[in-house]
Amino acid sequence: MNGQTGHTVLIADDEPSIREILALYFSKEGFTVVEAIDGADTIIKVQQVKPNIIILDLMMPVLDGLEACKQIRKISPVPIIMLTARAEDEDRIMGLELGADDYVSKPFNPREVVARAKAVLRRVPDAGFVAASVLSFPYLEINIAEYTVTSYGQTSAFTAKEMELLWHLASHPGRVFSRDQLLEAIWGYSYFGDTRTVDTHIKRIRQKIGAREDTPWDIKTIWGVGYKFEVKA
Repeated sequence: MNGQTGHTVLIADDEPSIREILALYFSKEGFTVVEAIDGADTIIKVQQVKPNIIILDLMMPVLDGLEACKQIRKISPVPIIMLTARAEDEDRIMGLELGADDYVSKPFNPREVVARAKAVLRRVPDAGFVAASVLSFPYLEINIAEYTVTSYGQTSAFTAKEMELLWHLASHPGRVFSRDQLLEAIWGYSYFGDTRTVDTHIKRIRQKIGAREDTPWDIKTIWGVGYKFEVKA
């Protein structure tokens, strides 16, 4: 035992053996473990327990993981790592577009799942840090304490990774970051070279902040390199 982490993990999978092995490894690392047996049960547990992170199986009865993820994102920015036996790109991209923070294919090494969960949680700012963490630009306010962004008076809820990515870019206006640099900074490990993860999150962020032609700021694509948050003089 490594002592209590203060974190609660919700393990949502309809296979008891999967829940059991993950619960064992997370418990050994000091996590409080809560389990859910299907998508509907997952949503209920999210509301009741308010976990710090969710391990969410893609293929579950009642509601599948994708629909559960979609519903969770309406009520919580809690980090989500999706599990699936299907490794097709479409499933992974759809999961990311719905707000998942990471993706692990079965069969998996439970130690890797725990390591990824820890990496995600290390990048979720603690309450003491986020209390005064607001970036303000004309017609744009990024509030990392509440995981919300207000653009032209319209407030949108952001997932953990969306917020961290926007915050990272907006904290360094004018600086160009490669996709690999953003993967390392936000996800904290090599994402198997899958830079589409960054592209997918940037797409969602752009849709939410809704930059206009005359907006004095924007997320610019630097072709062949990556992205930058540009503030016009």
